[in-house]
Amino acid sequence: MAAFRILELDRTGAVRALEESAVGPPIAGNRRWIDLTDPDPASLEILRARFGFHPLAIEDCAHLDQRPKLEEYGDHLFLVTQGFTCADPLLRALDLHELHAFLGERYLVTVHAGALPALESVWRRAASDRALFEHGMDFVYYLVADALVDMSFPVLDRITDELEALEDAVLEQPRPAELARIFELKHHLVDMRKVLSPQRDTIAMLARRGDARVSERTALYFRDVHDHLVRLNESIEANRDLLANALDAYLSTASNRTNEIMKSLTLLSAVFLPLSFLVGFFGQNFRVLLGIEEWTESRALGAAMLALCVALPAAMMLWFRHKHWF
Repeated sequence: MAAFRILELDRTGAVRALEESAVGPPIAGNRRWIDLTDPDPASLEILRARFGFHPLAIEDCAHLDQRPKLEEYGDHLFLVTQGFTCADPLLRALDLHELHAFLGERYLVTVHAGALPALESVWRRAASDRALFEHGMDFVYYLVADALVDMSFPVLDRITDELEALEDAVLEQPRPAELARIFELKHHLVDMRKVLSPQRDTIAMLARRGDARVSERTALYFRDVHDHLVRLNESIEANRDLLANALDAYLSTASNRTNEIMKSLTLLSAVFLPLSFLVGFFGQNFRVLLGIEEWTESRALGAAMLALCVALPAAMMLWFRHKHWF
């Protein structure tokens, strides 16, 4: 269910919460932060009608699956920023948090689905510290964007730790479950790269462009957020290298293990090949062979066959050992 909440710094220097009916631009001299959770068409229409936001931006807010971006609409900026968390201790699924924001000179409107931890912490600070509003609404948005970006660091650290553990595990004994996990982590890294790479460019625009809604002082802070995003992207690339190494280690170890098995089976087959010839030769049903009457009943030939059955495998094993084949 859609819910508005409002914080305002008035001309007396007091920060107070306002009722939902106060949704709209602040009066001259005041600064206002409006937060909309779980937007629906009716609540978005209120924003469009009272602020005059562009229908395309309102449409983006209705579908919280946008790419990180920055767009300029007259007297305000429309920004989409995202971050990742993972509540699953097994790191099976990542939670993507998306924040849409309208940044004006004297107001900030944020739109998101569900609770957003990064925003909640800043909201509590803003409710008790008027200095945040006095620094400007661009500074308030910086605090939210910075917290949103920083949420991704613990997720990447956990992925790095698991990849290093996987690399060690596949070197000891590769298993199909580990291969499946490697591809699962690869999917996580691809998802994070698709979000954090364009977001780096978006924040860079805020840090460099000479927009009146972003002061030079706040632009310095956005440079710090940009630096965090650069580090995140570098970490993603490093993790992709670790993942490739783990995959190569798995395939190499599995191939070597298969080769060892095939070598053992080949040597075993080679040992039994002359034995098969011997038992096949002495198993013939001829009564006379090479001038020997009733040769199948000869004790001497029987003893010779048994001796060969022992001597040939032993001689072959010694030969294999001499060649270092096992």
